[in-house]
Amino acid sequence: MRIAIISDIHANLPALEAVLADIDLVGVDRIYCLGDVIGYGPEPRECLEVSTRFDVNLLGNHEEAVLYDPIGFNPRAKAAVEWTKQQLMSTSLPREETAALWKHLASMKQTHEEGDIFLAHGTPRDPTREYLFVQDCSDDPEKVEELFDSFGPPTAFVGHTHVAGIFTPGPRFRSPDEIGGKINLGRENMIVNVGSVGQPRDGDPRSSYVIMDQDELEFRRVVYPVEETQRRFKRTPLPENLALRLIEGR
Repeated sequence: MRIAIISDIHANLPALEAVLADIDLVGVDRIYCLGDVIGYGPEPRECLEVSTRFDVNLLGNHEEAVLYDPIGFNPRAKAAVEWTKQQLMSTSLPREETAALWKHLASMKQTHEEGDIFLAHGTPRDPTREYLFVQDCSDDPEKVEELFDSFGPPTAFVGHTHVAGIFTPGPRFRSPDEIGGKINLGRENMIVNVGSVGQPRDGDPRSSYVIMDQDELEFRRVVYPVEETQRRFKRTPLPENLALRLIEGR
């Protein structure tokens, strides 16, 4: 079975459409989303509507913030959460459509386990809020090793940091370039960050996601019209920085 695993769309519809076109091109059986469909970007309703067609939708910290409170969010992110919530509560659109989107949000679960894989937005230990950064391998190796003990299956998939790559015991981080974009999944514990569809932060503005085909994992990068997303930002009061950073992948 071929499974596309995506994360951190962040209301960037052109990026999502480009990734889904790539998924259609290569062919998959299922699409799993690790959360943060909304937040930061200009088209939360549209992206949420598309996500209703995915096979698995997990709760990200931005969905959690819209449903509850934006705990730990910086001022820009908090402003984006409040604007997003306003869009999702709009009275100018059909009430049934709005109710369906909120029902979809409320249905998102924190984790998903299936066979040899475990899925979460943040980390297996704290599914919505905890970050696993590349620098944690050197700055806080005990934390990384503890995370390897926090899930059952050999492979965990996460998002949240918007930086694609693989964490292995040691601990060690390997970027997709270091592994030639592909790796075989074995019995060794591994935490895979699938990167971000709508707001990559590894210096590459292209959307990132992965395809799992039995025991093989492939990282994919997809070009999307960043300038079009930036143009759509201008229709909103969202902080300009959120649009400018897209061109640099930061």
